[in-house]
Amino acid sequence: MTVRLKGLLVVAFALAIAGCAGPTHDLLNKTTVAAPASDIAATHEIFVATTRQRATKDPRQVFDGDRSLTTSYARVDVTVPRSHQVGVIERVKGSANSNPAKDFTAKDVTYYEGAPQFAKAVGADIAMRGDRALVFVHGFNNGFDDGIYRLTQIAHDTKYPGTPVLFSWASSAKTTGYIYDKDSSTAARDDLEATLRMLAKTRVKSIDIIAHSMGTWLTMEALRQLAITGDRDLGGKLGYVILASPDIDVDVFKKQMIRYGKPDKPFAVLLSGDDRALKLSSFISGDKPRVGDYGNAADLASYGVSVVDLTKTKGGDGGLNHAKFADNPFLVQLLGDRLRTPAGLAADENPAQLANIGQGLGKAVGSAAEVIITTPFKVLTIATGG
Repeated sequence: MTVRLKGLLVVAFALAIAGCAGPTHDLLNKTTVAAPASDIAATHEIFVATTRQRATKDPRQVFDGDRSLTTSYARVDVTVPRSHQVGVIERVKGSANSNPAKDFTAKDVTYYEGAPQFAKAVGADIAMRGDRALVFVHGFNNGFDDGIYRLTQIAHDTKYPGTPVLFSWASSAKTTGYIYDKDSSTAARDDLEATLRMLAKTRVKSIDIIAHSMGTWLTMEALRQLAITGDRDLGGKLGYVILASPDIDVDVFKKQMIRYGKPDKPFAVLLSGDDRALKLSSFISGDKPRVGDYGNAADLASYGVSVVDLTKTKGGDGGLNHAKFADNPFLVQLLGDRLRTPAGLAADENPAQLANIGQGLGKAVGSAAEVIITTPFKVLTIATGG
């Protein structure tokens, strides 16, 4: 057995244990566990557009991994415990009940009859919260619960000043479901495009997108479709686009960017050379490099994107290093600083200012890190000392 094959088997085993998500997919508790209001840090209303089927075998999952040919809409209210630590999703294992004083807890689900009712509800929330929306597109091996909790954590930890919207496509939430998931993400392209167009018709001023892993493929396809129709920036309302650990073939990504064109607003690719999950994806794909662990940042930057190399930062997912953008406290706070600055203003900002931000955040979280940002014009290193 070759060293390379042994290494890949180790990665596969790690994926089988951890995957890109948690081991349980019950969102709702069997019973309600009471907790004092003083133990709750916040309640977040997560709006949802999904191509998953409603869960019938186990209603506590709310939506399962089966595909729907239509988009369903909902809102999930999630509490975050006051004991929460930045970058962590505190949740129980198995089907035990969550304790809101210690765990992220989904306490209520509202279902909308269709797109008009959802558009009215999400539009009202956007108008109330500051005319911004953050769309999160999850990755491979994610249950509905995983996407809900991850977006809650991102919105909470970054202090995002707007409305969080989860686009949840029909991942099987199984480590053996890679091909099923890839087909499911492809099948959801029109639905994501329609969701973005729906949001653009509200009073929103900026639609920010964070996509992770295989969700970046879906996002790029939807953006490509928008570009083909001549509306790539959603009438000027598209804000940040952040592609974290992109599970996309490098050549495919280049073709997508050629069709999309050089971005006018901040468009970032977050990659890491030690992303073990993408090593396995590359192996499955015939040893072709994935964007998320590609070693030539300047090549990617030539297409008009900013490439953020996170290789020298630590991940919090058991060594897979596949979700650093959300589980590393330094990176979460750096991301939050970016998101709280409207995309239009950030596009005109001097990138060197990020160095000072990085130094301050590094001292605040007490960690050592080095982030290398490659733009079409320059390379910037943000180094912090712990």
